[in-house]
Amino acid sequence: MISSSQAARLSNALPFWLSLALVPLPVVGAVQGGWTVLLAPLCTWNMFSIIDAFAGRNEENVDPQTGEDSLLWYKLIVLIWAPVQAALLFGTMAYTVQAEHLSTLEKVVNFFGVGVVTGTVGIVYAHELLHQRNRVERSLGDLLLAMVLYSHFRSEHLLVHHRYVGTPRDPVTARYNEGFHRYYPRVLWQCLVSAFRAEQAMLARKGLPWWHRSNPFWRYWTLEAGMVLLAALIGGWQGVGLFLIQAGTAVWALELTNYVEHYGLTRKHLGEGRYEHVLPRHSWNASHRASNWLLINLQRHSDHHYKPSRRFPLLQTYSEADAPQLPYGYPMMTALAMVPPLWRRVMNPKVRAWRRAYYPEITDWQPYKTGTLPMPR
Repeated sequence: MISSSQAARLSNALPFWLSLALVPLPVVGAVQGGWTVLLAPLCTWNMFSIIDAFAGRNEENVDPQTGEDSLLWYKLIVLIWAPVQAALLFGTMAYTVQAEHLSTLEKVVNFFGVGVVTGTVGIVYAHELLHQRNRVERSLGDLLLAMVLYSHFRSEHLLVHHRYVGTPRDPVTARYNEGFHRYYPRVLWQCLVSAFRAEQAMLARKGLPWWHRSNPFWRYWTLEAGMVLLAALIGGWQGVGLFLIQAGTAVWALELTNYVEHYGLTRKHLGEGRYEHVLPRHSWNASHRASNWLLINLQRHSDHHYKPSRRFPLLQTYSEADAPQLPYGYPMMTALAMVPPLWRRVMNPKVRAWRRAYYPEITDWQPYKTGTLPMPR
């Protein structure tokens, strides 16, 4: 029999399980066709933005010292997502390639919807897993990233982004006035290169060449090749095509989120290639309740950079006095990012206000805008 304390923990964790409601949507799209192929993208972004408008904000903080034994129901949704996502992706693929009632356009749009789910939920869950020290959790994170052909995200995120965020050395930090459509191709290439170089440098410090078997890129490439091969076995060239549509959509959804998280925020240059430590002010935050359910508190981003291994239910929120706040949750903000003039109208004044509030002593921001400051050591 479940105790009252266990029931309370389950009740508090259940909203984060709402992501499971997205899983049947691409399945319905595959079975029914027609307008239902739009269900996954429409519900993933629009539904949670609408709920945000009514559910308001959650600015309460859980005790960060809460023990692991109290987090079971929070951890479980993340742990089960890899098999759930694999079933969604490859099961829907197996049905779709033989579905004569679906046009090519319906199949493409429906797998765009699958990618919205694997990107908005799957990669966010992978991000949570790869930050943990447990080998099983990290392996599940690797599987989720391989399903979207973005395995190097693990190396880039852990070795580059967290170390160099807010500096010219971090590809993921969107520059002030840099529109998403310029940011996206830049970050795709630079993240891959920076991730490989970071692993290469780690091996070099051990006196090993980049091609040594301990380079995680061998594992990344093997897992990704396995996923593509599985898609080919299930659906031939059509299966591979649908898989690539899904993967491309997922990566696009991820990088939209990355674009929002640090747009225009920079760490102060202290001279001689040195920068101040990462502070809460260097990430955009949002306390909107529903989108934090969907993104397992990713919007409490300042605290994530402060304590990267802290599990998502324990992440702390900050007031506007300590960290900059977004006017809407990530789903709405990523939609704005797709329209650069609208994005700049909303966000550029906020960046300028942030500069006045936190760094009134800096009078020349041009080197920060152009990225001409020295690389951090």
